[in-house]
Amino acid sequence: MSTRARLHRTAAFGATLLLVGMLGACTSSSAEESPEESPDESSQESSEELRRFYEQDLAFEPCEPYATTEADAQIFANEQFECARMEAPMDYDDPGGETVSIALLRLPAKGEPIGSLLTNPGGPGYSGLSFPAIISALAPENPVVERFDLIGVDPRGVGASTPALDCYTDAERENDALSAKFNVTEEQTRQWMRQCAERTGSEEFLSHVGTRDAARDMDVLRAVLGDEELSYLGTSYGSRLGAVYADMFPDNVRALVLDGAMNPYAATAERRESQYAGLQRSFELMGASCTELPDCPLGSDPDAVTERFQEIVQPLLDEPVPAGDGRVLTYFDATDGVVSGLYSEASWPTIIEGIREVRDGRGETLMGLHDGYYQRSADGSYSNALEATEAINCLDEVRHTPEQETALQRTVIAAAPFADPGRPLGETRNKCESWPVEPTLGYPYATDIEGLADTLTVAVTGDPVAPYEDGTRLAEALDGSLLTVEGEQHGAALVAGNACVDDIVADYLVNLDSPPADARCTLE
Repeated sequence: MSTRARLHRTAAFGATLLLVGMLGACTSSSAEESPEESPDESSQESSEELRRFYEQDLAFEPCEPYATTEADAQIFANEQFECARMEAPMDYDDPGGETVSIALLRLPAKGEPIGSLLTNPGGPGYSGLSFPAIISALAPENPVVERFDLIGVDPRGVGASTPALDCYTDAERENDALSAKFNVTEEQTRQWMRQCAERTGSEEFLSHVGTRDAARDMDVLRAVLGDEELSYLGTSYGSRLGAVYADMFPDNVRALVLDGAMNPYAATAERRESQYAGLQRSFELMGASCTELPDCPLGSDPDAVTERFQEIVQPLLDEPVPAGDGRVLTYFDATDGVVSGLYSEASWPTIIEGIREVRDGRGETLMGLHDGYYQRSADGSYSNALEATEAINCLDEVRHTPEQETALQRTVIAAAPFADPGRPLGETRNKCESWPVEPTLGYPYATDIEGLADTLTVAVTGDPVAPYEDGTRLAEALDGSLLTVEGEQHGAALVAGNACVDDIVADYLVNLDSPPADARCTLE
């Protein structure tokens, strides 16, 4: 998989993992107000008990031991990358209690550094250690690479950070443990929480893996790296993490680039419906491009591509097709593979080839897209990205009643009929129903912030999972700048190879020069 393709897999947030199971997975008490915040959050560095964390020294070392995937193992063999672990409180309300270890990677600036640029490629739950390598590879001459130490982080519970969230064995993952389910029972929610706690090693830890916890870790890391103010680039879910940081620590912000943005006003149900509508739009555009090709597996009528796709993949529910190495492609594998490819127009030809293969009784190509999305290595092992997505969302998303969850399941299938399994859908439950604590994010968040420096939101007009309107709403909430990008993909800042976008982002991050209100770029 190319570096660019790999980015688009790892930048995906969990709500797009495919319908019922991940849709119902993790979602904030039915009250959507922001939770009460400690009055001294923005000055937590001054707390005597917290000071030891803010004043700790990092011991950088080679990165190879930090790799949790085959791809990262290859990247981290490069000696220019250096890694370390940062200690943070498990519970910031009890800084004298248990601690967690946050893994980070540093790519030193090529020139004289302004400071550090913290980055996050999305998720939640996806490793961020390799993101600096991706940025450096895709924008090697950009002033951002020249003037910043690029910092990749595995947020708490993710990847090389410890404890690492662990809810499934590799064998369970191989047998579709994360696939969509038509029904989730109350007992299944209890069992899932118990096995997450047992395999992670602590039920208490499950209570402290939300975005607000990760934002506190970011502030400790900012100080430990020697920066008085934070410079940050976050894509997809990374935009939520950056916005929440701004909400909690506005006086500590130097510059925030928020790409492929999440709408801070939209709670779970509204956001999921809009995301699936966006996926359906992208599917139809992909299908229309297919109909112009000879031997298009979706036929020649652009208005019938969804129906034709259903005819091809729904039989996989009963009869999976061979996918190489003794594996078979299931319905959920196939649909996940298609969703993964929809993140970028560049992957549409791969989707079309995969659908053609399924029509002809094979599944290798869509299985390859599925494996990249789920970070499956050739030996059958998986990263913890998707189970971490579920667990983190348990503290971030709206926790619906069974009636609400069942209605939402049907709403999103109506919004994205290409992913309709064609089977009756019974009652389901929120997978986080038995989680040990209530959600901690709250909606809306990051609004009416006083004293915040100008921020830069980057929004792509044809983003399949972060609608352009979401970017405009985030820029509005932060009273910040907006860069509009014409194109069909998820995220564009320093990863699309577009000089217009990258120059504006660099001018903002390096020189703190914001673009004009009508700033606009077009992806090739």
